[in-house]
Amino acid sequence: MFWFLLIALVVVVAAVTLAVAGGGGDGGGGDVLPEAAHDRMAWPLPAGRPLGRADVEALRLPLALRGYRMAETDDALDRLGAELAERDARIAELEAALAGAQAAAIGVQGLLERESGVVEERPGGEGPEQEQGRQAEQEPQDSQGKAS
Repeated sequence: MFWFLLIALVVVVAAVTLAVAGGGGDGGGGDVLPEAAHDRMAWPLPAGRPLGRADVEALRLPLALRGYRMAETDDALDRLGAELAERDARIAELEAALAGAQAAAIGVQGLLERESGVVEERPGGEGPEQEQGRQAEQEPQDSQGKAS
């Protein structure tokens, strides 16, 4: 009986060894475990167009042993930062162009008012004609005062 148990033990050990080593009866001698998939971003950020809100919401950073993979996370954050800076610069440029266009429109409006002869009324309801008449009245009095 001892020999029977010893032979059975050797057969079981050999079968387990062959199964682990890859010769488990599939005939091809292939790998037991499939190749491990790399943990990378499933949906990389689009390179051919600016990022949108949907791109940022769909972004899922790959995990590592102690958090996120630094290289992929840094790349994604650098890209987002660069695009935000580019948009801020474009907004500032457009705001400056708008301010210049508004200033030019105000300047053209004032020029058109001066050319058409529209004169702003002064406080007290006096126009330029009444002011000239008042100056003419004061000149004879001054000349009479000097002659006397």
